[in-house]
Amino acid sequence: MGVTPETDTRTGPRTGPSIAELSRAFRSGEAAPVDVCRQVLAAIAERGDDGVWISVVDEEAVEVRCVELAAIDDPAALPLWGIPFGVKDSIDIAGWPTTLACPEYAYRATSTAPVVQHLLDAGAVLIGKTNLDQFATGLNGTRTPYATPRSVYGQDLISGGSSSGSALAVALGEVPFTVATDTAGSGRVPPALNGVLGYKPSRGVISAVGLVPACRSLDCISLIAGTVGDLQLVLDVVAGPDRADPWSRPRVHRGEEVADLVIGLPPLEQLEFFGDDPMAAGHRSARDRLSASLATRPVALQPFVDAGELLYQGPWVAERFVEFGDFLRDHPGAALPVVADIINGGAAFDATDVFRAQYRLAELKAVVGRLFEEVDVVVLPTIGTTFTIEQVLAAPIATNTVLGHYTHCGNLLDLCAAAVPAGLTSDGRPVSLMVLGPALADDLVLTVAAALSELGAST
Repeated sequence: MGVTPETDTRTGPRTGPSIAELSRAFRSGEAAPVDVCRQVLAAIAERGDDGVWISVVDEEAVEVRCVELAAIDDPAALPLWGIPFGVKDSIDIAGWPTTLACPEYAYRATSTAPVVQHLLDAGAVLIGKTNLDQFATGLNGTRTPYATPRSVYGQDLISGGSSSGSALAVALGEVPFTVATDTAGSGRVPPALNGVLGYKPSRGVISAVGLVPACRSLDCISLIAGTVGDLQLVLDVVAGPDRADPWSRPRVHRGEEVADLVIGLPPLEQLEFFGDDPMAAGHRSARDRLSASLATRPVALQPFVDAGELLYQGPWVAERFVEFGDFLRDHPGAALPVVADIINGGAAFDATDVFRAQYRLAELKAVVGRLFEEVDVVVLPTIGTTFTIEQVLAAPIATNTVLGHYTHCGNLLDLCAAAVPAGLTSDGRPVSLMVLGPALADDLVLTVAAALSELGAST
């Protein structure tokens, strides 16, 4: 029981024990949190500088934490007692540096984000903070001054971003879950490219206090795990209203059975795979399994794509300039050139651009809202293709746009979403399905994600 250093040459995710499995082992005495956490640290050290972690707790601190947990009278009352986890390094933890993958920006946090505090209060053990695309700007994972992370599927494939390290820490079996973020797909694209599950809640269901924002009006805390059960368990711990978060709202519990739900599927001819025939075939196979098991109905894709195009082609990029523009002005050269160019591009928009985009977005929200009167959720590809690191570095903007083709719309349209592994292409790359639901349909999205996960596991 526990995590062992990766020493073979297999590709694909090697997720470790789930939260439920670790908890059973702790209760039975088969394993102890301190031993499991030591194994985690050994696995991280064995891999060396692989671009997954920016900072890692030392063994002495882990032992102190585990002694604290051992002194608790009723460990069973803490749902995450002894469970190791990681946190994306754009989220504050008191006493830890928050870097956003920019050493010159780094500061030592004086308070802990509520999402992390809830996990600690539930008995979880913090292992460290994970790598990301700098300033959470990018979906590819290459925009970091630290080691460049790579997909667990090899072939020099990108890891995805910006939550690159958060996805890899789970896919490598180092921790059962991580806390990440999602503005344009950062909590969905990296899981898709590493064969694990990513969940983007309805905005405000998990407090975003303590997150350094990329786009303050859109940002969500996201969760990455190896099983839907782990996502649901962690969500139960961290969800809840927060008066300090102006976008906070309570979670709505909906308990429909998956057999009673209608799944919206765009016609295949409306989907774009950017010339990637094996990916198109892999997605068709996954859709065939879905359609054979669940009730489906055709829906139009275009409103989702149109909304997504507003994110980087519209004035929302100005939110990044609001947050980081002064820093870039005062610290020339501190940011990677592609990141600085994107953020500084936000200065080109004015108030009339903002209002025009808001009017267009309102129109698209109304169209999508009517669509969700006919179906419970919509299932799309999470990604239409994959890229190698070389391809991304040669065309950083174009490839990033392609990666977000299906995910960019999520927060603009106020949707919740989950990315679910759905098999492999004929040449060994990951296929992923994305479940989209309307705001506060989180439970329905995770119910469908669980069903799709079982279908994927049966291939």
